[in-house]
Amino acid sequence: MIEPFAVPFMARALAELALLALICGPVSVFVFARRLSFVSDALTHTVFPGVVIGFLAGGVEGIFAGALVAAVVTAVALTLLTRAGALSDDASTAVVLTAMFSIGVALVSRRSSYTSDLTTFLFGRILTVTPSQLAETAALAAVILTLLLIGARAIIFRTFDPTGAAAAGYRVFWLDLWLNLIVALVVVAAVRAVGTILVVALLIVPAAAARMITSRLVAMAAIGTGLILLASYAGLLASWTASVTYGFALTSASAVVLALVLIYLLLLPLGALRSAPSPTGGRSPHELVG
Repeated sequence: MIEPFAVPFMARALAELALLALICGPVSVFVFARRLSFVSDALTHTVFPGVVIGFLAGGVEGIFAGALVAAVVTAVALTLLTRAGALSDDASTAVVLTAMFSIGVALVSRRSSYTSDLTTFLFGRILTVTPSQLAETAALAAVILTLLLIGARAIIFRTFDPTGAAAAGYRVFWLDLWLNLIVALVVVAAVRAVGTILVVALLIVPAAAARMITSRLVAMAAIGTGLILLASYAGLLASWTASVTYGFALTSASAVVLALVLIYLLLLPLGALRSAPSPTGGRSPHELVG
């Protein structure tokens, strides 16, 4: 149960996922409460061209910078488009998603190693995380948690009462941009480890699973973080066992996501026993935060 993590690359993989759990758990609660699942999905796809450009320009070390630029540009673009109101939020998001992802596929398809590169970009390589990459993730996690702590109460206020937030003097546009940027930074932190496809699971499933247990936002964030940690350990252990003991190739990132989804499915019966009709559970935002 512990021996596989004595291997350096397994220990680094678990450490990387633990860092991601610290940020994905809390942020997933805001994604869940604001019903931003589609926007989160779009952000995981729209960083793809940035990942490809960064890789082409600087190799593996360039992925982080490329993803960061693409994520920030996408967060701003999505906020502006949805704010303008010319198209519905879903339509604006879909336009940006399909355009950016297509650009990424067009760029990567020009390389001779197209298939292997595409697989790496989409599904990540958690077992190849280096100490320097761990340091980058830790630094970005500190930035994300700081931004979240600074804006949490205002974002919660805007989530449950946007009219009241505007009347109280909050700039709703800037709060939306603030949250979109936080989600974008989470995607950047996770994309190298689990790829642009599987990262969406870390932004949606933890809060959805935690909601089966509680309706308090703080508790949901803590439970979601714990569930990611549990899934990370179980997924890496399952991948190691399948590959080493049984000779069955099971990618680590997909095993972690499958473990997380399995936890969600196991909690579904518990959620069915709860009668709360909405994500707020009939409580005020201040009660939820408590």
